[in-house]
Order: sequence, then structure tokens, then C-alpha cells
Amino acid sequence: MKKPSLTVLGCHSSIPTNNKFHPTSQILEMKGYSFLIDCGEGTQVQLRKAKIKFNKIIHIFISHLHGDHFFGLIGLLSTFHLLGREKSISIYAPKGLKEIINVHFKWSYTKLKYYIYHIELSSKKLEKIMEDKQVEVFSFPLKHRIYTNGFLFKEKYHDRKLNMDSIRKIPDIKITDYKNLKIGKDFKTNNGKIIKNKELTFDPPKRLSYAFCSDTSFHLSIIEYIKYVDLLYHESTFLKKEENRANNTGHSTAFQAAYIAKKAKVKKLLLGHYSNRFPNIKEFEEEAKKIFSNVEASEPLKKYYL
Repeated sequence: MKKPSLTVLGCHSSIPTNNKFHPTSQILEMKGYSFLIDCGEGTQVQLRKAKIKFNKIIHIFISHLHGDHFFGLIGLLSTFHLLGREKSISIYAPKGLKEIINVHFKWSYTKLKYYIYHIELSSKKLEKIMEDKQVEVFSFPLKHRIYTNGFLFKEKYHDRKLNMDSIRKIPDIKITDYKNLKIGKDFKTNNGKIIKNKELTFDPPKRLSYAFCSDTSFHLSIIEYIKYVDLLYHESTFLKKEENRANNTGHSTAFQAAYIAKKAKVKKLLLGHYSNRFPNIKEFEEEAKKIFSNVEASEPLKKYYL
């Protein structure tokens, strides 16, 4: 299975102004899933440009109900319908979005060909909102002007890999023993000798993780939720010189995002949600690098690997 990746569809704030400025939206590809995270205006156009298959999107995560994070959603849901989609989808979002969607389709007299499962978020603590054998997803509270969630995506722990060269040297080991070896158990031979699991298996691949911190003020409490993630996206609407404006509007600076990344000991930081008053996004990257070296200013339609 291919390595998890994040495709940034849009990374600017508030108002889409031209072909360059697209509001927040991302696709996280992990363990065969294509998770859509936020859905600003124009998302479906960006999905087409990124060659993301619409029918692979079955889970959508909306951080909060400011328009630049969900105004593209009804259009995308309508397109699913027009394309004859039958596969259901799940939308994880704050309370209120279900009502907005239902009102639109009610008054456009549209009966969708597929079913939407609405998972309404209201918790103000870390909460597991999705889980299967491959991945688990958590929501956690951010500090914005309205109720807002960050999201944490984690691969499940992998089984250990069998060392077949070593296993073949032990005639007592049968195929039926492989399952126990994969989950880390030692092996006991017929004459009672214990062979340590590490002599018969290899360490599994690293469990990869991604954290998405949408609109938020500088908020030290989130560090406990995002420690050691492989990739962190943290909003950086302003530069340090406009820290007061960031505080007043419930946003962060690039310097503050880098401070969070450093304290959380993440592997890599992606910046985004830039104010349109800053046309040169490299300024954000340069500011953040003063405190955290492995940082990049995200760009629309660029793919980043975990």
C-alpha cells in the first residue's frame, strides 16, 4: 500500500480572489482512504485538477462553520448526486451543518441518490470519532470565535513482519503459528525451548500520523493532542508583526505555529490559511524557520508525504 500523503487543494483564508487563492480544503490519502478535510469554495474544481476520484471520498471532516471551510460542500454533494453516486458518505462536523445541508436539498426539491450519515461533533475534549482495522480518527478542541475542531489521523499498529529465513531453520514452526508471531508472541519449541519473537520477525513499519489544526488562536493546550505526529498542518493567517490582529480574530501567526510544532516535537510542519494581504507566502515559511527548521508553506495542488 502506498505511503500516506496530503494533497492541499486550498490554503488561503476567507475570500477566494483569483485562480491562485483557494480557501481551505485537503485530501489525506491513508490506508486506501481519501479523507476530505474541510471543503472551501471551489473544492470540487481543485479535486478535478488534482485528479482525485470523487467516488473514493466516503468520509468528510469539517472543522467549523465559517464559510471558507464548507461553502464548497453543497456543490460537491450535488455533483455526487448528478453523477449517479449510490455509495453513502459520512460527514463529521459541528452541529448545524446537517440542518444547512437538509434545508438546501429540501428547497431545491432534490432527493439524493445516496445516503449521508451525519456525525455531529460537540465535544470539548479529545474524542475518537472514527475507527476501523486500518485507521483511527480523533477530534480535539481548537480556540476560535466559534466551536472549532482539529483532527488527528493515525494508522493502526501494524503486525510484525515474518523473518522467513530464520523461521525455516526451526522445523517446529508451522504456518498456523504465523499469526502469533505477527502479533509479537515468542515461540516455544517441542522440547520447551523459548525463541524470542525478535529472532523470528522484523519490526513493523512505523505508525504514521497527521494532525490538522484549522482556525485557532495560539493555544498551548493542543500540544498534548498532536505530540510526535509525522505531519502537522497549523494555520498561520498572519505574520508576527500582526500578532494583535491574530489574537483579536482568533487566528495564529507563522511564528506561533512554529512554536507549537517545536513544543509538540512533530516531524514536519505545514503552514496555511494565509491572509490575502500577504501575496508572498514564503514570508510565512521564513518567519517560522526562525524557530522550527522543518517547515514548509503549503501551496494549492501540491502533495506532501508523511
